[in-house]
Amino acid sequence: MELQITADGTVLADLSHLGLLQINGEDRVAFLQGQLTNDVRLLNGSNSHYAGYCTPKGRMLAMFLAYAHHDHLYLQLNRQLLEPIMKRLKMYVLRSKVTITDVSDNIVRLGLAGKDAEQILLNRFGQAPQTAHQLLVLEEASIIRLPGKRPRYELLVAAENAEHLWTTLSQQAQPVGADCWDWLEIEAGIPDIEPATQEAFVPQMINLDALGGINFKKGCYTGQEIVARTHYLGKVKRRTLPLHIPAGEEANAGSQIFRDNSEESVGMLVRVAPSPTGGMDALAELRLEALDAKLCLNKAAVRPLQLLQLPYELAEQE
Repeated sequence: MELQITADGTVLADLSHLGLLQINGEDRVAFLQGQLTNDVRLLNGSNSHYAGYCTPKGRMLAMFLAYAHHDHLYLQLNRQLLEPIMKRLKMYVLRSKVTITDVSDNIVRLGLAGKDAEQILLNRFGQAPQTAHQLLVLEEASIIRLPGKRPRYELLVAAENAEHLWTTLSQQAQPVGADCWDWLEIEAGIPDIEPATQEAFVPQMINLDALGGINFKKGCYTGQEIVARTHYLGKVKRRTLPLHIPAGEEANAGSQIFRDNSEESVGMLVRVAPSPTGGMDALAELRLEALDAKLCLNKAAVRPLQLLQLPYELAEQE
């Protein structure tokens, strides 16, 4: 029922399943500039962007939605990764004037999506961000317009004001669980990194470049050499594409994908959520040369996986 309303109506979600790190201190921009795939200097308080955090070998440890707000920088990520990522970032602070704090419970985040989402915001706040990644700072809340064809917004609100705002919005939008929000992210083609997929992908494999999450002019950061080499010296041979998993199949992020009747893995599931049509929808990192083959989760699979269409263009998909 919730999934069907998510597909057809307007929904409100509690985003507490996502973690949030606050980075303070006068060296915060320079510090993150040396850690992330995107240009932190471009975060000016009125925008957000995606960014990757890589090992020295260019393999992704986390994916962030990053933004600046009131002289702080924020990194939102899969909450399962919050503690280890915070610990790893702190290892590299050294003598920099930087503090890193978990503020996941201090700043409440609500997701609003669907056909009436913009009008609900206009009725409540008098305005709404119009373009993807625009950040609108208002007295009661801040609002980020998330990318995707369906109107989607993230509202950032102080904990003491969250209950009242939730009550107001839930009178006009159906409250739904985290699975529904994950499905909306998959529909928009937004990947994620979780414990099962850490160090499995170079950023381009999960389309981070197509999502504006890599800046190739910003200079050095951890893993930059590998990421830049992938961009400048050759075509990306693996990309992330949406697919449908038939009912009855079990799958999670990190599950391997195979050619039909073969034990050769040609990809991995990146993100999985229940589908409104039954079964599951997913984002899968796949070898492009295998896209013409029948794809399955295992040799015993009765029905093949069904490739779907990405909502954005991929360069170098050849």
